[in-house]
Amino acid sequence: MNKTIAIIRGDGIGPEIVGEALGVLDAVAEKFGHAFTYQEAPMGGCAIDAFGVPLPDSSLKTCLDSDSVLLGAVGGPKWDSQPSANRPERGLLKLRSAMGLYTNVRPARMFQDLAAACPLRADIAKRGIDFVVVRELIGGMYFGEHSTFEAGGERKAVDVCAYTEHEVRRVARVAFDMARKRRRRVTSIDKANVLDTSRLWRSTVEEVAREYPDVELLHMYVDNAAMQIVRDPSQFDVIVTENLFGDILSDEASQITGSIGMIPSSSMGEGSRGLYEPIHGSAPDIAGQNRANPIGTILAAAMMLRYSFDMAEEAGTVEAAVDAALKAGLRCGDIMNEGGTLLGCREMGAEIRARI
Repeated sequence: MNKTIAIIRGDGIGPEIVGEALGVLDAVAEKFGHAFTYQEAPMGGCAIDAFGVPLPDSSLKTCLDSDSVLLGAVGGPKWDSQPSANRPERGLLKLRSAMGLYTNVRPARMFQDLAAACPLRADIAKRGIDFVVVRELIGGMYFGEHSTFEAGGERKAVDVCAYTEHEVRRVARVAFDMARKRRRRVTSIDKANVLDTSRLWRSTVEEVAREYPDVELLHMYVDNAAMQIVRDPSQFDVIVTENLFGDILSDEASQITGSIGMIPSSSMGEGSRGLYEPIHGSAPDIAGQNRANPIGTILAAAMMLRYSFDMAEEAGTVEAAVDAALKAGLRCGDIMNEGGTLLGCREMGAEIRARI
């Protein structure tokens, strides 16, 4: 199979971790007889430096013409002085919108070999952490109207949160379809006791649930959900929620697994093309020092193989290679524990490739 992949190396540690993920994809291609063609698509701070904007038209075209997109990380303090509309993160928002990526899927799974790194009490961690956060990605407050103006002698800022039924319905179906392949439970997160958007969200999710009589639907307010994720994460299977709530809860969910450096994510719309990335940031303080953990990006590449390319065996091979490396006691700095072997970014990538 021949596939074209748009590569956004990005800023900070982005080029390092993407490089190791590409090495793993090359190993997969060699083992299974595929051909992956990589097309560079600068985005983020590096694109601002080179082109004056966070997402040049040429990069956007490359992404739209590809079979899928692999992203490292964008942003950093260097570009904090940029106008809001030209910050590195605006390139990512523009790309998601242009690709029609309305759903972000972020797994929260604790590797048993890293259980000691879980910040929760041992008795809580022992119950297991294995759930998925399905987040609506191109609606809500992030994509609403934003304004700052003078009112009554002082500045006032307004950010508008809006949702339509079809925006809620399509992401809910993603969650219910995913639950059917897991433990058949969906927890919908909202703030329906206060917000009109949440009341629309809840009623629409309930309508979708009628199409899935074999899947249990639960509702939970977002403040309670934040508490429950640390009190008893084992109760969750698939969480579905709106953009802002999902942004916050998915970061919380990733941290309780032990390290944010281990977690991949996928952003999908209609069709098979998606955007795949680790959930961590660009970590400019360790960029270029061979200290980054590439596993989140490598697992993001595995998600791309599974969800965009329908290569389940190949994805499983990558995931098994990561598991084998961890079982062998190999660790990057963020997951280092007593008795482990400390590796740099390049060395960890090489060890995982050797196990493909």
